[in-house]
Amino acid sequence: MATRLKPRPVHVDAAELRDAHPDFYRNVEGTMLRPLWEVMNTFASRTEPGPGMQPALWRYGDVRPLGMQSADIIAAEEAERRVLALMNPGLAPHMAITPTIYAGYQLVMPGEVAPSHRHSPAAFRFILEGGGAYTAVNGERTYMYPGDFVVTPSRTWHDHGNETDEPMIWLDGLDWPLTDKLGLTYFEAYPGFQHPETRPPGDSAQRYGMGIAPLEHGHEANHTPIVNYTFERTREALAAISHSTGPDPCHGVKTRYTNPLTGDDAIPTLSAFLQHLPAGFIGAPYRQTDACVYSVVEGSGRTEIGDIVLEWGPKDTFAVPIWARHRHIAGDDDVVLFSFSDRGLQEKLGLWREQQPER
Repeated sequence: MATRLKPRPVHVDAAELRDAHPDFYRNVEGTMLRPLWEVMNTFASRTEPGPGMQPALWRYGDVRPLGMQSADIIAAEEAERRVLALMNPGLAPHMAITPTIYAGYQLVMPGEVAPSHRHSPAAFRFILEGGGAYTAVNGERTYMYPGDFVVTPSRTWHDHGNETDEPMIWLDGLDWPLTDKLGLTYFEAYPGFQHPETRPPGDSAQRYGMGIAPLEHGHEANHTPIVNYTFERTREALAAISHSTGPDPCHGVKTRYTNPLTGDDAIPTLSAFLQHLPAGFIGAPYRQTDACVYSVVEGSGRTEIGDIVLEWGPKDTFAVPIWARHRHIAGDDDVVLFSFSDRGLQEKLGLWREQQPER
């Protein structure tokens, strides 16, 4: 005999139920409890990923003058870090560009030093303008140039200095909103102004950046031991892969910054990518569960996100929301895009997914 399935009940009106049983609800609230059924309807009605962040574009030509103006207002030493944070309009008032990521444009003027500190959020900097200023991570300096991807993992001492005669500007990325949600955000100033030198400049790249590592390397952290993934090397690798591999219909040729000791992301909570779109490339529509932030390294083009079109050029930054169908379209020249997201974190939690067109 077939079993008759009962129809799903209609969710009750929470306000009506509260009005009908005031004593019960008063007693519940007095014991620091809340009925789940009051919010279950909202939860159950969300059938796809995607909180309220919005597509957004920050034009470098608009941001740079404000950054230079900020140098007349406050010194890097006074500010600790002189940064203009990128605020996604859908996440205001939170200082976040995606639900789990903070981003900002940082400026260090000639002769300035940003003092050494460390914090629980993991961070990186992607260099936009200038050349020859340094970041020191746990006492190892690296000299930075446009396109370099410089890693400052969680709880590593780091300071910045500009000994050149031109401004240095880079894009910061941190998992600060994530550590905030976990209640794990904290900060510590170094006892002195700068951390003493512990290794010669570029030591980590020489030790770990050639596909070999010291037998007793002693690096037990889950982040990359490399401080600087220089654009000179990553661009060369991207060009070689692009030459030997046909472009993916959605991504062109896309590479991922990895920890050479584990093959995992360079930073466990911040996946970072470098991709090449051939001139005239028209991407197929695509969506994924990680909200993604892009910085334009070379070329110009546009990204279509639903019915929104973001026209971008060199050094511009733009954000694509969670599970938003989008495609990239390159202009008349080849395009190189740097991007970052929380994809690796989602993969570890078993939450990441993507949707590609049928092939």
